[in-house]
Amino acid sequence: MTSTGEGAATPAGHWAGADFQEPPRTPGGVALCGACRAVGACRLGVRGERLDEDGVAWFALSCPRDQEGGPEVAHGGWTAAVLDDCLGHLPLLHRVLSVTAELTVSFVKPVPVQRPLEVRARVERREGSRWYIAGEMVLLPTRAVLARASGIWVTRDRGHFARHAAWLASQETGEAGRGTGGEGRGEGQ
Repeated sequence: MTSTGEGAATPAGHWAGADFQEPPRTPGGVALCGACRAVGACRLGVRGERLDEDGVAWFALSCPRDQEGGPEVAHGGWTAAVLDDCLGHLPLLHRVLSVTAELTVSFVKPVPVQRPLEVRARVERREGSRWYIAGEMVLLPTRAVLARASGIWVTRDRGHFARHAAWLASQETGEAGRGTGGEGRGEGQ
C-alpha cells in the first residue's frame, strides 16, 4: 500500500498526498472535493459522514432539487456520482488517498428528491493497493434499498495528480506515446 504518513502541509490549494493532510470539511464532517470546496458545501447533497468503530462509513444526504431527472426522482447520474463519492470517501476516512478504478451501480428503486437518505460503505477486502468497497443507498426512515454499488479504489501517492497533469499537457502537444497502456485512473499513474 502507498504510504500516507503524516507530516508537513501540502502546498496551498492541495490537500492530498504522501504527507497526508485532512481535506477541508463541512460542519457535518463531509470532506470537500475541489469543486465543492469553493462553495463550502457538498453540491451532491451529502450533509454528514462518519466512520464507525467497525470501519463502516455512514453518510447522511438528500438529492437536491437541481439533480432531478424524472418527476420528483433523482437523475441516475446523480445516484451513481453519490455512490462513487461516498464509497470513495471510505479510504479517505482511513487517511488514504485513492481513486476510482471501477464502479458498478445497481438501481433498485427511483431515488426521491429532497428526502432523507443514507449511504453505508464497507471494505469487502484489500489486496495491495486495491480497496474493494461495497455500499448501498437507503430511504429513511424505512431503510428501503434504492441502489447498491461496488467497486475498486486504488491508492495513490502525492505525485498522482502531477503525473496526470503532465500526461494531459502532452496530449495537447502530441508528444505522448500512444497505446502504452496504464493511462487510466486505476493503473500506472
